[in-house]
Formats: sequence, C-alpha cells, structure tokens
Amino acid sequence: MSNVELSPNYFRMRMTAPQELLASAPGQFLMLKVTDAIDPLLRRPFGLFDVGTFTAEYAGCGAQTYCEILYKVVGKGTKLLSALHHGDVVDLLAPLGRGFDLGPAGEEKVLVGGGVGLAPLYYLAKALVERGEKVRLFAGGRNRDDILCITEFERLGVETYVATDDGTLGESGFVTQVLERHLSKGMRIFACGPTPMLDAVAKMSARHEVPCQVSMEAYMACGVGACLGCVMKGANHTEATPDYRCVCKDGPVFDSFDLQWS
Repeated sequence: MSNVELSPNYFRMRMTAPQELLASAPGQFLMLKVTDAIDPLLRRPFGLFDVGTFTAEYAGCGAQTYCEILYKVVGKGTKLLSALHHGDVVDLLAPLGRGFDLGPAGEEKVLVGGGVGLAPLYYLAKALVERGEKVRLFAGGRNRDDILCITEFERLGVETYVATDDGTLGESGFVTQVLERHLSKGMRIFACGPTPMLDAVAKMSARHEVPCQVSMEAYMACGVGACLGCVMKGANHTEATPDYRCVCKDGPVFDSFDLQWS
C-alpha cells in the first residue's frame, strides 16, 4: 500500500493482510519474503508496528485489514524491500512468536526503545492506551535520524522522553540514563532495541525491583522454531545444564529475569 522513507535509511511499509492478523498481540512479528529470486533465500523478520482496518477504495469491498512494519536498510534484503512500491505483491508469514504480557491494570507502563526497536512498542502503546493505562516512552538513538514516529506516540497521549548520543535531539547521552532518573516501584518496563541497551535496562530493572519484558533481536532463518538458529542462553544456563531459548518461538518477548545477560 505504501513504502515511505521516514529518515535516512529508515522506512515504514504498509501492506494489506489477512484479517487473522487482527488477533495478533503486540510484540509478535512477521517473516517477509523480499523477492521471488533465490538470492536472498531467507525471509526477514520484522516486528509488527501496527495492525488495523481501512475502507477499500473499491465499492462493496468492506473493511480490509492492513499491517505495518518499520525497517532500516542495512543489507541486500532490506535494500530490495525499500524498492517496493504500491501494488507490489509480498509474501509473509504472520503473526509469529510470543508477544508482550500487558500486565495488571493500574501500573504505570514504561516503554524503552530506539530506531526500529520502536516498532513493536507503538503497537503495544495503542493496546495499553485503549485499556486506559498511563504510558511513558523513552526513545534513544545515536542521533536524531534514529528517533522515529515520536509524533504518532504523542497522538496516542503517550508522555515521551528522547535522548541521543550526540545531543541532536532531546537530551545528550544514553536513553537508559534518562530512564533511571524516572524509574520507581509500581512501574512495568517493556523494552526493544539493541542488545547492549536491553542488557542495561534488564540490570536496571533488577536494581529497582521493577518487572521488565524485553523483545530480543536475532538472526532468524525459519521464524517458527524449526532450525534452532536464533537460540540464546536462559538464566539457568551452564555448560553442564544447557538452558537455551529460541527467540522466534519462545520469544521474541521474554521476562528479563529469564535470560542470561553479560
């Protein structure tokens, strides 16, 4: 339906989709085939940024379903994806994986992400706002180009905080530094982004005794737990008693206390 560049190398794509996607949970993902050619062979995983309905421009079609993703051009697959335009046909598998547990009502919900890590957090923010929850967003990146769709969050009524490494937007420094100043008991954290950021957020949540869920990124080949190519170590992992978690099937969302961090 559309494929728009939001900032240098970051794109937002909207696609028509089967109505079954309306039952998807925030934090789930899809596997997208970027071309009919053999190279690149594997599908690419993308978090669901949004799912909803629209009225088709053709009379009598009724309400149709759409889904959206955010992605960054980093290699051959995403470069091919960025060349798609209105009317092109794509092949996707969705919804996949385990999404976020929204938690009990009444808690303050804190979302932490950056770059394309903001994708599943927007879908989550919509679900939380619909429940009448108070939601804050802490968005971080290297510079202003990595901060995406903040206006969309603000339109939902989400209180937003922004930090960039070089200070070109919001506060100067890491978003985890901003988060720690506002963190207190009675909150629940939902985070998605680079692993070093998730590592820092997980350790911070443990110090403050705040529940935390993290959406992990991994290279995936199948997306359904068959190839075991995206495993990571669980909290109880040792060489004598291996404890591996499959990101695509057991996740991508995990309780931060269930994983082994550096």
